[in-house]
Amino acid sequence: MSVAKGVERVSHGQRRDRARGIAQERMLRLAELAAAEPDPDRARRFVSIARRISTRHRVPLPRRLRRFACRECDAYLVPGRNCRVRLEKRRVVVTCLKCGKVKRYPYP
Repeated sequence: MSVAKGVERVSHGQRRDRARGIAQERMLRLAELAAAEPDPDRARRFVSIARRISTRHRVPLPRRLRRFACRECDAYLVPGRNCRVRLEKRRVVVTCLKCGKVKRYPYP
């Protein structure tokens, strides 16, 4: 089997790494779109697509999406609009007002 002129052979690992890079870029773009979207249903759709991409390519979600996306209902959480943010002793408590899910993050 010969390779056509000008066509470079790419190993499976290189294809996987390239796909993961593209997946990371798409997830970042979807996070930006979800943050800027005034329609909550459309923002929820962006979050669910980003989660599926993350799962399929085994790439972690960007921190912005991890922190401000509800795991229960996929809502993009905007403080004051659809989530409540409280500071307790050494942690931040984010409560989704749609489903009631509570997330706690440490902070120094």
